[in-house]
Amino acid sequence: MTSATTTSITGDFIVGGEARTGAGDSVEALDPSSGLIIGPTFRYATFKDVADATALADSAFDDYRRTTSEARARFLESIADNIEALGDELIDRASAESGLPRARLIGERGRTTGQLRLFADVLREGSWNGARLDPAQPDREPLPRSDIRLRMVPLGPVVVFAASNFPLAFSVAGGDTASALAAGCPVIVKAHDAHLGTSELVARAVSAAVVEHDLPAGTFSILYGLGKTIGVELVTDRNVAAVGFTGSRAAGLALGRAAAGREVPIPVYAEMSSINPVILLPGALHEKASELGEQFAASLTLGSGQFCTNPGLVFAVVGVELSEFLRSAAAAVGVSTGAAMLTPGIPAAYASGQQELRDRDDVDTVAVGQPGTCVFQGLPALLVTDAENFIADPALHAEVFGATSLVVRCADIGQLFTAVKALEGQLTATVHAAQADQADAEKLVEILERTVGRILFNGWPTGVEVGHAMVHGGPFPATSDSRTTSVGSLAIDRFLRPVSYQDVPTPLLPSAIGDGNPDHLWRRIDGRLTQE
Repeated sequence: MTSATTTSITGDFIVGGEARTGAGDSVEALDPSSGLIIGPTFRYATFKDVADATALADSAFDDYRRTTSEARARFLESIADNIEALGDELIDRASAESGLPRARLIGERGRTTGQLRLFADVLREGSWNGARLDPAQPDREPLPRSDIRLRMVPLGPVVVFAASNFPLAFSVAGGDTASALAAGCPVIVKAHDAHLGTSELVARAVSAAVVEHDLPAGTFSILYGLGKTIGVELVTDRNVAAVGFTGSRAAGLALGRAAAGREVPIPVYAEMSSINPVILLPGALHEKASELGEQFAASLTLGSGQFCTNPGLVFAVVGVELSEFLRSAAAAVGVSTGAAMLTPGIPAAYASGQQELRDRDDVDTVAVGQPGTCVFQGLPALLVTDAENFIADPALHAEVFGATSLVVRCADIGQLFTAVKALEGQLTATVHAAQADQADAEKLVEILERTVGRILFNGWPTGVEVGHAMVHGGPFPATSDSRTTSVGSLAIDRFLRPVSYQDVPTPLLPSAIGDGNPDHLWRRIDGRLTQE
């Protein structure tokens, strides 16, 4: 049964500016709140479509990478303008396909256009060039030094896999696409089936900006298809130079294996799995256990727990304060209702993962939420176990993608440190500390620096600020490369590589490292940062 059709959405994907009707299997968008189908029917791409998109991206690469920083900045700003011009049509479609409230999606649209404009600013500021100059020293003894200069250059065409849980900010024109385009790399997006119509609307906004700025047609393409077929075909295509991915650990590892098995391996920057521990130190619990319980439950259940940074673990020392925290959190979780989850497969996997934990003899169920009205939903749950069980059994460390969290009761602060050290790599870790916890907090920071990408104090991990100092990454399995971030201005570094220019004639030098600093950049000359 079909609920609605947005007339301006055709079901076509875009290959180098050309709208195409796929010849593969058919697929339709679904409203996760009602279970109704949303027209029109889409069709998956074929391997020929993949070959065409990657060939066009490769042919576009040299012309696109030669564009100036200012030209690319204006291009990104036009994409942002075009997305905003879609107005209510985009928000309505995204809400229908995701079950997410309009207010959340309006905020996400702002984040999406904001990060496009952030990368425009990054391009104009210029430090992304990484310009370094070691001027010639012909009289140096015992051997003269050549003139050596360095700058960063784009890798080549990038494949971006859209995520299910952010239909705008981690999708067609999200952070991976924005940073790759800023770097000078053409982009091919593999859209997510959870928001097909939303993807088409945004893809048209990007394609229109390509035309507006007279860029090569292959600068941007979008395809629909399964990850295990079209996705793998994209990753293994010889014209593709890098991959950006947000999704499950299983899918990320599969793509990584495919990329590593190529004749010429390429990097896969995958954000995959994180349970984002929250550590409640004794002083903080003593001061506001009940308040912390309420705040934690709000963070846990936000967006039905479908955030990369959902707080899936809590560590605390046993005592009356922890009991008060559990009472408060359980009360809040117990009255919460199941909200829409993004696809039929997500609540099924969530229910299975939650039940596996609840069935264990070493895990107790403290609270479970109430059923809501949505067809595809997951009930929030709060569970507890003891630290010795957690330390001994890696199965208790598994991510349950949704609003389920496990509280780990520690006998003392030493056992808490041991339990935290047992963690896999994480995107975030949150510490709640009072003044009395200063010494313990200092030890925790040292421990967490080895395990996580972002350490928070006295806050909650859901919500990722887009800025210059943000890291949305972390050691494996949070990401496939702990040296990188998928959010913030440093995300551009994933799609660049250094090139040195030795004794290159002045007329042939790129302007970023040219004599006289024609681009007015901050550059490192003989190791000293200067704008000379």
